Amino acid sequence: MYRIDILVQGFPGKSVCHGGLGWSTIALLRSETHTILIDVGAFGVRKHLAKQLADHGVAPEDVTDVVLTHAHYDHSVNFTLFPKARLWIGAVELDWAVAQPPGFDPLPELYVEALARDPRLRRVAAGEEFLPGLTAHLAPGHTPGCLVFHLTRNPLPVIFTGDAAKNRAELISGKTDMTYDEAVSEASIAMIWELWRRVPGTLLIPGHDLSLRLDEAGHPQFVGERRAGITAWFAEDLEHPTQFKLICEAV
Repeated sequence: MYRIDILVQGFPGKSVCHGGLGWSTIALLRSETHTILIDVGAFGVRKHLAKQLADHGVAPEDVTDVVLTHAHYDHSVNFTLFPKARLWIGAVELDWAVAQPPGFDPLPELYVEALARDPRLRRVAAGEEFLPGLTAHLAPGHTPGCLVFHLTRNPLPVIFTGDAAKNRAELISGKTDMTYDEAVSEASIAMIWELWRRVPGTLLIPGHDLSLRLDEAGHPQFVGERRAGITAWFAEDLEHPTQFKLICEAV
C-alpha cells in the first residue's frame, strides 16, 4: 500500500500574454520499499518542491523512482534533482521525443537528450506493471506516447492521467486542448473513463487540476480545495506587493 501526497497542485489554466503556465501536478507515493514521484515539474516550481519534500521528510536522495507521464518540460525537467532515482518514461514517448527537431513547443530538447543517455533510465511498455501495483496504459493524443498510470495496490485504486486528461473540463467534455489528433485524444479519454468506472471510489489525479472522484451519479467532483495566485510588484518598493487570486469562488 502507498501513502499518496500531492506536493504540487496542478492548475487548469494558461497565461493570457506569456504562454503556458506549466503548473503541473506532482505526486509523492511512499511504501515500505519505494519513494516515488509521479512527474517532477519545471524550473519555476523547484523551491516550492524542495520545501514540500522537506515538509514530508523526504530528501532528494531518498527518492527511489521518478515516473514521467510524458516528456514535456513542465512534467519532466527536474529529474536531474534526484540522483539515486530510477527514471521511468514510456518507450513510445522517449523514441518520439528524441526524434523531434528543436521547435516552438513544450519539448525540452536538451533534457530529452540527457534523459535518453542517463544510465538510470528505464523504458516502460504499455500494459506493463513496472513498479509494484503500478501499471502503465498508453494514452496518446497530447503526445504520441503519453502514459496513464493505474495504481491498484491501495484499497481504492488511483489513476494518474498526466496530460492525457489535463483537467475536469477535458474529462467531462471529452475534448482536449493541445492535441495532435482530436479523435486519438477522445479515445484515450474514453479509456480513462473505463478505468475510472471500474471500482467506485477510485481517485483520479489529473495533470493540471485537483484530484477527482465520481459521485453517486457518476459526475466528477473535486477532492480538496484549489489554491493558486500570483504576487506582483507594482508599487515603488518591495514591501507592498499585490496579490491576485487565480481561482473561482464557485465551480
